[in-house]
Amino acid sequence: MTTLHAQPYDTSANGFFFETSAEYNEKADKLLNSYGQPVEEFELQFIDGESIDADLFKALGVHQGNFAAYLEAVDDWSEDDKIKVIIAVGEAGYNFDLSKDTPDQFDIDLYELDSLKDLAEQFVEEGLYGEIPKALQYYIDYEAIARDLGMDYSEIRIDGTNYIYRCD
Repeated sequence: MTTLHAQPYDTSANGFFFETSAEYNEKADKLLNSYGQPVEEFELQFIDGESIDADLFKALGVHQGNFAAYLEAVDDWSEDDKIKVIIAVGEAGYNFDLSKDTPDQFDIDLYELDSLKDLAEQFVEEGLYGEIPKALQYYIDYEAIARDLGMDYSEIRIDGTNYIYRCD
C-alpha cells in the first residue's frame, strides 16, 4: 500500500498520513490550525510504497489536484505503464494529465539491458546492420556503435533495473 503525507503550508498546523483519497478528505476536512481555522493547502509527500511508485510520484509532480488519480494509477497500471510514464514525463519532458491521458500515448523503444554496448550487440545479432558473416563479427567495434547509439538512446535505472530507451 502506498502511504502519502499531507504537509500543510500553514506552519501552525500538523500534517497527516493517508493511503486513500477518502482518508485524505476525512482528515483534511477536520484539520484546523492553532487559530481554529481550516487548513486548505498541503504539500504532498511520498512516504512508503514500492520504489517504482515513488519514481512515478516524482515524475508526475503529484499534488492536491491529482493525488487521487495517482493512487488509482498505482493500483491499476502495470509496471510497464508506470515505466513508460516515468521515462516520458520524468526524463523526456512530455506532458501528462492523470485525469485524461493514458500511458499508451507514448511511443518509447525500451530495452531492459545493462549498457548501450549490450544494445549494440543485440542490434548486430538481430541483423539491424545487415548480414554480417560470423568470421567478421569478432572485429566489430561494439563500443563505437554504443557511442553512436548514445546519440539517440538514453539510460535510466528504475526500481533496480537498468533500461535503455528512446522516445519518439
